[in-house]
Amino acid sequence: MPSGLVALLDDISVIARAAAASIDDVGVAAAKAGSKAAGVVIDDAAVTPSYVTGLSPARELPIIGKIALGSLGNKLLILLPGALILSEFLPSAIIWLLMLGGAFLCYEGAEKVLEKLGAEKHGETLEDVIEDPVAFEKERVSGAIRTDLILSAEIMAITLNSVAAETLLTRAGVLALVGIAITILVYGAVALIVKMDDVGLHLAERTSAAARATGRMLLRAMPVLLTVLSVVGTVAMLWVGGGIVLHGLHEVGLHGPSDLADGAQQVIEQTTGALGGVLGWFSYAGMSALFGLILGAVIAVVLHKVLKLGAH
Repeated sequence: MPSGLVALLDDISVIARAAAASIDDVGVAAAKAGSKAAGVVIDDAAVTPSYVTGLSPARELPIIGKIALGSLGNKLLILLPGALILSEFLPSAIIWLLMLGGAFLCYEGAEKVLEKLGAEKHGETLEDVIEDPVAFEKERVSGAIRTDLILSAEIMAITLNSVAAETLLTRAGVLALVGIAITILVYGAVALIVKMDDVGLHLAERTSAAARATGRMLLRAMPVLLTVLSVVGTVAMLWVGGGIVLHGLHEVGLHGPSDLADGAQQVIEQTTGALGGVLGWFSYAGMSALFGLILGAVIAVVLHKVLKLGAH
């Protein structure tokens, strides 16, 4: 009996160690995959606050909560099983989906740049009169979840591409872990951002001089933060989207554009000494963003000027 019990405990310990190792593998793979999706995450966090602009402050957190739940559903109920099926039966399609998503990011970023330069605006504007707040809120949430589906698809595709060599179970675990972690990170950050002015107003009304100073600082910082987020989000879209398309073109045999960006990075790394690594990375990111801007501008012209889509 003791020997049987010892053998059973030994088997349990082996299984536990294997499970722990598997969880550790998932965690490491998820961290690596999540870092590669960072640019899209920045864009997601930068874009989302606009969906509660113009609405009642009391509705901001409930709306963000609805969008977060929709985002989680996008990732876990739609994209995760779809990505796993694709990776099992048609892995060659992943690179094309990545490039399609990258091209969409380029288009979104380029359209924002073109609008800032005076081009015609497309889609909903914040100046529109809100006649039915309930219907408007529902439409705003639905639109945010649709946009999130595209950004989440890009995040999941990048993640899947990073762990393509792993087992099916590990891939599933990594996709789920990255999806949940990024949703919490993005929408937690968005909730803090959109309520920062309320916190600042509350502190500004306190009796403590330090609290009032902090509150006034937060109120002044809010417009600057939103402007910075808008710029960072646009740059992130162009950089990430352009980089994805450059890499994808290289993978399918069109080496010219990526070789040009790689060549510029190598020249800068070799000529700038100790700062070569950092400056080389920035040069590649800049080339990717420039490529993304050009590609996105071409797509925008085709959609709005040739096909006449999205015009008011």
